[in-house]
Amino acid sequence: MLKKLQFLLTPILLGLGFAFIYLLVFSPELLREQLSANKAPLNASHLSFANAVKAASPAVVNIYSESVSNRPRSLRPSTPVRELGSGIIMSKKGYILTNYHVINNADQILVVLNDGRQFTDVQLIGFDVPTDLALLKITAEHLPEIPTNNDFIPQVGDVILAIGNPLNLGQTITQGIISATDKTNIAQTRHTRFLQMDAAVNTGNSGGAVINTNGTLVGITSAKFKHARNLEVQGIFFAVPYSLAKEVMDKIIKYGRVIRGYIGFDADPVDSSGRFVRNNHTPVYGMRIARLDPLGPAWQAGFELNDIVTKIDGKKVVNTNTTLELVTNTPPGSVLNFTIIREGKVIEVPVTVGELQF
Repeated sequence: MLKKLQFLLTPILLGLGFAFIYLLVFSPELLREQLSANKAPLNASHLSFANAVKAASPAVVNIYSESVSNRPRSLRPSTPVRELGSGIIMSKKGYILTNYHVINNADQILVVLNDGRQFTDVQLIGFDVPTDLALLKITAEHLPEIPTNNDFIPQVGDVILAIGNPLNLGQTITQGIISATDKTNIAQTRHTRFLQMDAAVNTGNSGGAVINTNGTLVGITSAKFKHARNLEVQGIFFAVPYSLAKEVMDKIIKYGRVIRGYIGFDADPVDSSGRFVRNNHTPVYGMRIARLDPLGPAWQAGFELNDIVTKIDGKKVVNTNTTLELVTNTPPGSVLNFTIIREGKVIEVPVTVGELQF
């Protein structure tokens, strides 16, 4: 049977080969037409993010705030101080997240929806200075809502889109990738972690949406880093991750403010030999106390400089950020049991958590 198949296939393959050579030499146009006919036709959906934008953009609003100076009339500026920014409708109940610096000290806030509706009766529910977030509320029917996914974890290399109102040009989309995650060394407090991206952010983008290619909210744009340093930044922009923004929003809705636990020390990660860990590859054994707040909870509990914290409530210390989040999310008045090493001895120290003040 194999010999018969070989006998039949040989002339067939030779014939196809001669036909291809003939077309290549004498009729190249016909060959190109045949090859083109076998290709699937390209359409916009292959390269377009239009569906993601259509899903998310109706929930991104423009925010205009105006402050009236308290100075004497002769010293006031000729025009009121106005701030331009963006916001995100987080629920059909009218909750809108934006940056705190957009509405800070505002006497009048105007919210303009993507469909043209305008609202001046805007309620400030609360704000959080460390994350530069504020929560507003409007009352209206048929409000759009930004798509969210609590299980989505942004990763370095993800394609993202930033939606906002840069320079008051109207809603604008910029595109880039996530350059880094969990950036904690760019803010004045370690209680904020950022997504770093290269999607362009300008004045007016503050408080706008960062979405993925499915239209799902990834973060809230923050231009405070750029403004605080007055730099001509290129390709380095930041956003508050959605998970942190949602946590802040939920606490503001529940308590009117963000309540954070406080211990009162700064510490550096160390390995099992007590050496400072300078990379992400060396396993962290504990945290060496580098600074103590005088009269803070840790100092009152008996902590000393150079103590090494290895466990909190029986949980091993794996990195400083995780430990900080554990303390931050502990209600003030609660007791945390710290396992520390002091001069080679293991000591258990209970600490009553205080409240972080700003």
